[in-house]
Amino acid sequence: MQLFVYTQIRENYGAHDWNGEGVCPQYWKPKGGETYKVRSSLVSAGLITELVMAVRSRIETCSDYITEEIVDWEVVGDDKLTLFERDQLEYTGTILYPAMVIEC
Repeated sequence: MQLFVYTQIRENYGAHDWNGEGVCPQYWKPKGGETYKVRSSLVSAGLITELVMAVRSRIETCSDYITEEIVDWEVVGDDKLTLFERDQLEYTGTILYPAMVIEC
């Protein structure tokens, strides 16, 4: 079993014209997200929330310019592909850009 962790990426369009002084203007726009594969014995043990908390710092980021945060997760089989990996197989016959795998 493995864990798929889904994220939401947002970009601060207000920061594009910011000169770095004072408070950064806020104009956040959603930009899609990523699916991370997390492989750990904790999945089989049913310690899913604990596992998500353990990998959170390796996935999430926050700055004046961009944020990425976890929005959902699910337990899947070891051979399950992400949507992007399945699309690559369908259209090109190969996976050129595999999902990031986090082992812990």
